[in-house]
Amino acid sequence: MEIIDKEKIRETVRNRYGEIAKAGGVLPKKRPENDPPKQMLPMASCCSPAGASTQAQASCCGNDDFSVDQMAAYMGKLGYSKEDLASVPEGANMMLGCGNPIALASLKPGETVVDLGSGGGFDCFLAMKEVGEAGHVIGVDMTPDMISKARRNAEKIQTKNVEFRLGEIEHLPIGDNTADIIMSNCVINLSPDKMSVYRDAFRVLKPGGRLAISDVVATAPLPDDIKNDLALLSACIGGAATIDETRAMLKDAGFMDIRVIPKDNSRQIIQEWDPGKSRKASDYVVSAYIEGKKGS
Repeated sequence: MEIIDKEKIRETVRNRYGEIAKAGGVLPKKRPENDPPKQMLPMASCCSPAGASTQAQASCCGNDDFSVDQMAAYMGKLGYSKEDLASVPEGANMMLGCGNPIALASLKPGETVVDLGSGGGFDCFLAMKEVGEAGHVIGVDMTPDMISKARRNAEKIQTKNVEFRLGEIEHLPIGDNTADIIMSNCVINLSPDKMSVYRDAFRVLKPGGRLAISDVVATAPLPDDIKNDLALLSACIGGAATIDETRAMLKDAGFMDIRVIPKDNSRQIIQEWDPGKSRKASDYVVSAYIEGKKGS
């Protein structure tokens, strides 16, 4: 089977998330005029099929519309509280993650945080509250529409300690030794060059800085038909590195105190992410917390 070119993967991922951003993070079907939109929130998660039409892309999980309570329950499975959801600007929560890196990061006031693949800014706004006015949060995303959306969300709350920069996570538009924490939520699996991601993260971290990542990893080598399926690559399945590969890349990048901790309770969500449902994704991938530290 032909191996897909790296730039083709980037183009597919950029286009797909650009469509989600343009749709406001949700892709709703039409509702009756007497059905207030704010009472129902459509789901646009990692499971949305890459090749689907705009309306079909609303959810491959079998539910075009989530109520507020359903959304809270879904996000609760990823590790977010109702207070988290209520504390961010409207439109920032695009339901695109596979965990809560904030819970892993143990952020402190005054720290500088970099978020890889920041989307609408959801995790950045949560981090902002943890680091306080003396801290700084930088979100990086390669999709122009996502950056525009995140900046609009920041304007809603007139924050001064969060910024969003356009760039690839393999080549971060950030200086050396800048960040105390680098976090990411279900994004590194989308990169066709994960080694470069970890190397550049190491460069950007200050001595003693740390990684706090939620991502999808493979528990067994992926079959070629999954690895080379563009729809599955951009649906957070086909690009998953194995746990051993992830540890090896982190070590080669220079990290120490490496931990990759699978979350078995993620299988129920992940098994819905295959757009065609022709394979059982949870046989191969799980969500995991990934940690590492740059030596001081």
